[in-house]
Amino acid sequence: MNEELAAKLKHLRLGGLLAHWDDYLTLAAQRNFSHGHLLAHVVEEEYRLKQENTRKLRRKCARVPEPWVIETFPFDRQPKLNQKKIMALYDSLSYIKDHQNIIWLGGTGVGKTGLATSFLLHAIDQGYSAHYVLFADIVTEFYRSAADHSEARVLKKYLAWECLLIDEIGYVEAEPAQVGLFFTLMHQRHKKKPTLITSNLGFSEWCSFLKNDHLTAALIDRLTENSHVINMKQCVSLRPKINPDP
Repeated sequence: MNEELAAKLKHLRLGGLLAHWDDYLTLAAQRNFSHGHLLAHVVEEEYRLKQENTRKLRRKCARVPEPWVIETFPFDRQPKLNQKKIMALYDSLSYIKDHQNIIWLGGTGVGKTGLATSFLLHAIDQGYSAHYVLFADIVTEFYRSAADHSEARVLKKYLAWECLLIDEIGYVEAEPAQVGLFFTLMHQRHKKKPTLITSNLGFSEWCSFLKNDHLTAALIDRLTENSHVINMKQCVSLRPKINPDP
């Protein structure tokens, strides 16, 4: 390939064709491809490469701290879980198509984040835009947005994701303004886009960190109306226990 053609391929962002030009010509000669067959093969490979690069970019934008996958989740160590129900939701992606939330409730270390993260990454791999955020971080962002009057911009950002994972709800308390913004976010996503939520507290305990009985009741009412609740309260911790020094 001459430099002029290579430059044109770079300008057109046909990186796959540029990188595999000689391979394609060799393959075409070995298999006696017609011109049309060769062109179709090149287009298909370029499309596949761009789809894969887009998937990787979506994963990067999701900002998932650990790429958990459901294939490695130890269901055998959590017999209290309804594995059949969880896998049906995971495989079908019905919760996204039906605009439903999934809420994992349970103690520390039982695997809530691992399962929720695997759902998020699966949605990404199937072509949906998705994002991970800690509840503590979104509360901080709401606090800052109230200070510089950028609440609308922050809400718009979190409303844009087709699938949103809010992890570890209940570990930090929220002030009234932050609770109001969180309620607004969940209200506007309600029955429109799915939200994945993990919490170490049961619904009856959410008032302890939201500190607003009226908004808490309204929030839980909306969540339970259109959500799959995965109860992991009876599950055991999967984290290795460290024996104390003798």
